[in-house]
Amino acid sequence: MIALPETPAALDWPDDALGLAAALAEGRLSQERALSLARERAAACADLGAVCWLAEADPAVAQGGPFAGVPLLVKDLGGPFAGIPMRAGSAALARKKGVADSDLAAQFRAAGFRPFGATTVPEFGLSLSSEPAVGPLCRNPLNPALSAGGSSGGSAAAVAAGIVPLAHATDAGGSIRVPAAACGLVGLKPTRGAIPGGPGFGNHLGGIATEFAVTRSIRDAQTLWPCLTGTARGPFPDPVQLPAEGTFTIGLVTDGPDIAPERAVAIEAAAKALEIIGHRIVQIDARALEAIRKTSARIFDRVISANLATLVRAGLAPERFEPLTRAFAERGAALTAVDLWQATEAGAGASHALWQLFESCDVLLTPMLSTAPPLLGSFPTDHAEPETQLARMDALAPYAALANITGAPALTLPYGAHDGLPLPVQLIGPMGGDLRLLALGAALEADRRWTHPIPLFGGNA
Repeated sequence: MIALPETPAALDWPDDALGLAAALAEGRLSQERALSLARERAAACADLGAVCWLAEADPAVAQGGPFAGVPLLVKDLGGPFAGIPMRAGSAALARKKGVADSDLAAQFRAAGFRPFGATTVPEFGLSLSSEPAVGPLCRNPLNPALSAGGSSGGSAAAVAAGIVPLAHATDAGGSIRVPAAACGLVGLKPTRGAIPGGPGFGNHLGGIATEFAVTRSIRDAQTLWPCLTGTARGPFPDPVQLPAEGTFTIGLVTDGPDIAPERAVAIEAAAKALEIIGHRIVQIDARALEAIRKTSARIFDRVISANLATLVRAGLAPERFEPLTRAFAERGAALTAVDLWQATEAGAGASHALWQLFESCDVLLTPMLSTAPPLLGSFPTDHAEPETQLARMDALAPYAALANITGAPALTLPYGAHDGLPLPVQLIGPMGGDLRLLALGAALEADRRWTHPIPLFGGNA
């Protein structure tokens, strides 16, 4: 079990990446001491299973950027980072060093981060819990009996446990937002195309996947945004300008598939808080999203299945896959070109249907998780039933995959607590509306309905 350490006495102890960067810039900590603290915290939290690999040598000292000297953990799935061997949580892949940086990795380094390890993922990201057969099993720092989410579960657990203040993450069906929601963090899934994907362009799953980070604060996400996109606004202008009176119309969705009562209450409380500061709230019936949800689920199934089938064709040994992964790969191999073309057309239709909703509102406010984070073992992968896995994922995060399929940006952050666990809310915007989501998230965060129970580095100076 992981004991929650006491908060340090020093009031200026950094609690997020920008706070740590300030301490480093002011000489209160050295870069080497910060990295040493991160390594010590990783060792102290080894039973959490958040970290699956650590570099023996320290990365080079950072010379600039807003996050200069901040230690970074990298998800074991996504665009490669030189010197961080990845195996996507699978026995079918061996860890191999020497891979060159992706364009995104280069952006992280230019921002001042010092990557020194990799975080746990389910095999090929195929679960909303991070429990790969090759290990380690990733636990939730807020309650080790519970899942930390997936597929960026290791990244979220590492940030929530205070190993690092921010970690690289990816999202193809909720994989940034679900772990962030489970662990009381901020998770932004950017607009499709906002984050660089070169030079390989191999992790985008037909456009449904993107990369960013899980963070301990909105301000970290806001500062990271221009670092990774290369511009303060990203590559797209916000398609709907902020009205002259400075308010948005928020489409409120509180109901839906089996949303626990306390989660609906948190959504309503967030809507009320936004209304108090001047935003307009309109109720959106969950049925308006149902067709988009169901279409998105079908497309997610086809894209993921086809992708896993291509891994087999590329030479990976399916007998080394977990049973569920192997079943998805077989499902993908049976798909026809017509099946994939129909999925592409359906995706365009879902994107248009969501865009039409934004004619009546500027942002959607929805539940993120239907219940508290599930117990470990709730997403087993030792079976060959893809439909069962997909149903479990949809039940836990019913409004997650639609943002991936439509390309829309989506943001989750905690807004309150229940039984010591965060109550996450989700904001979904139109394509290019990432910054409006972060601005609204900052307004909600200012209410301080949630504070991190575990300080950065466990509070060790």
